[in-house]
Amino acid sequence: MNIKRSIVLRVRVVFILVALVACAIPYKIAVVQLKEGDKWRAKAEQVNFQFREVPATRGNIYAADGSLLATSLPFYRVAIDPTMAKDAKFKAGIDSLSKKLSAFYKDKSATAYKRMIQDARGDKKRYLILNRKQIGYQDMQKMTAWPIFRDGRLGGGVIFEKVEKRYRPFNSLASRTVGFLNEDDYGAGIEYSFNNYLKGKDGKALFQRLAGGSWKPVFDAEDIKPDNGYDVFTTLDVNIQDVAETALRRQLTAREAAFGSVIVMEVKTGHIKAMANLQRDKSGVGYSESYNYAVGDIGSTEPGSTFKLLSMMALLEENKISLNDKIETGNGAHRFYNQTMYDAKNGGFGTITIREAFEKSSNVAISKLVDMHFGSSPSKFMAYVDKAGLAEPFDLQLAGEGKPFFKKPGTKTWYGTSLPWISIGYESKLNPIHTLAFYNAVANDGVMMKPVFVKAVGRGNTLVETYEPEVLRKRIASDKTVKQLQELLEGVVTRGTAKNILNANYQIAGKTGTAQKIVNGRYTETYYTSFAGYFPADRPKYSMIVVIDSPNGYAAYGGDVSAPVFKEIADRIYALDMELNPVDQSRIFLAENQNVKMPQVGAGKGEELQGIFEMLGLSVNSPTGEDWVMPAKIAEKLELKINNTDKAVVPDVFGMPLRDALFILENKGLKVIYKGKGKVLEQSLAPGSQLGKNATINLVLG
Repeated sequence: MNIKRSIVLRVRVVFILVALVACAIPYKIAVVQLKEGDKWRAKAEQVNFQFREVPATRGNIYAADGSLLATSLPFYRVAIDPTMAKDAKFKAGIDSLSKKLSAFYKDKSATAYKRMIQDARGDKKRYLILNRKQIGYQDMQKMTAWPIFRDGRLGGGVIFEKVEKRYRPFNSLASRTVGFLNEDDYGAGIEYSFNNYLKGKDGKALFQRLAGGSWKPVFDAEDIKPDNGYDVFTTLDVNIQDVAETALRRQLTAREAAFGSVIVMEVKTGHIKAMANLQRDKSGVGYSESYNYAVGDIGSTEPGSTFKLLSMMALLEENKISLNDKIETGNGAHRFYNQTMYDAKNGGFGTITIREAFEKSSNVAISKLVDMHFGSSPSKFMAYVDKAGLAEPFDLQLAGEGKPFFKKPGTKTWYGTSLPWISIGYESKLNPIHTLAFYNAVANDGVMMKPVFVKAVGRGNTLVETYEPEVLRKRIASDKTVKQLQELLEGVVTRGTAKNILNANYQIAGKTGTAQKIVNGRYTETYYTSFAGYFPADRPKYSMIVVIDSPNGYAAYGGDVSAPVFKEIADRIYALDMELNPVDQSRIFLAENQNVKMPQVGAGKGEELQGIFEMLGLSVNSPTGEDWVMPAKIAEKLELKINNTDKAVVPDVFGMPLRDALFILENKGLKVIYKGKGKVLEQSLAPGSQLGKNATINLVLG
């Protein structure tokens, strides 16, 4: 009986507990709904609705002539809210829409697309990504005319999610200077150094969380529009850059070198017109830009004989020497304490003038002179390194600048042999851009300019930041010394180690450099070759340095390897620059009775072509107010006629530069494939022919 009572008691206790819980549940529901309802509804909304960042459009990077070096192109991911369309619209359009999606993406059948959209609509899904492949703006415009999609976001539920990609119209041209930026905001070049301007300010928009963790944007009055990034206007010249890269790559390939750099600077302003850095790629065959040796720390190395110019500056400034003084070099070997200095020429140069010593790049002569006049006071010599602005970084606009290195007298690393070796470019480290800035100062009559890569930052016609030419040193040496240094540099090309690049059309001034490379702590028979200088020597406009590391083959010296690249680039620049080739107006005219050969003219922008003709002194009839024109020869006269690119046919782009041809053809919805460089010589689709959907046009440039 006691057992029965015990069981009944337990059952009653359990029943009472269950009843209490059962009563508590509706009570709690009532409390949540009535008393705490606002609180939990706010929490739910906070979980399911969030203001999320909307990325700003990144600013463009432009070359000096306005050519685009980097821009952000809009791409779109296509999604749909399948519940938005009304039943009649949905039923009428789903078959056609599915067929178009299948034909466009070519990844699944029309039936599969139809089933996918219908299933999502039946499950009342508010967000469905139709395909993860991103489409371009023109494809997006076409899709907006498709069934269901044509009713827009609110009527048809179509969602075009914008995704921006960085695009470089000139591909790898100046790629390391233009630079990059990754997802972690780490990068290099202008993209990284000017990121604060380029990135703009992200906006905010309301997004709704959907099943599966995806987020759908919804319209809200509190959305904050993004503030797009500013554009960056560089000093780079795409034509000079192309010439520099082409010449450098050709020599690197021919000499199977490790890497090379070229920098071209405008003498008066310090504007960098081109900077190329090419390194052997992973394939071991070709060359690509993977590091900025011209500026970066890895590019800091012993400069070699190009540093002898500073040694001559110090000697001349101290009035220790005259260029016609004689110096004994003996058999090309001279002992400094426990080490021997050698000349490159076997048997030496014997007794020569100091001028000849520099032109022939005698290590023995220069080191003997510096040791003779500064050996007892090496700090005095090193003070000229400071005076020339070479002891410290320039604080360049590009991040990652390498720091120069020079031993200091009186420290543990300073030996009796340090001064002689430093005087010829050893036991020290300089970047190519530091060496170039020094040579540029000599070309600029002693005024050292800071290298400039970016001249302005702005948006549209409004500039928010400008970078004027900056003087680093008002005077690196006296006028007399600078003139003598200029004479010495001209002599190197006229009679010295670079006489192989002597030019009959204009004078180059410069100095060869060859430094043995250290491997495992010992100097080897591999070389770091260079040539630094400027042109034209009588009225310098451009300075340049060419560096080629570890070239193979016979005669792997600066005069044999780097100097020819300098000349090739200088020749092309000289030919392209109209300021260096003034037009003789008296010899350029058009007349009906004169047998004058018409210039070859291609199609292009009317304003640009008219400007060229005016510079050449040619009078040409041209329609006013027209964007695009093309040449027409009428009765031995040249006229420009309208090139109507607005017609719904294949445009005529013959004679246009690639930039203009791409602009016109891609705006017609044509996919452009091209080969070669220069102007359009051939186009695969005949001008005036019917435009086909998704058609491809092949261009041949030359």
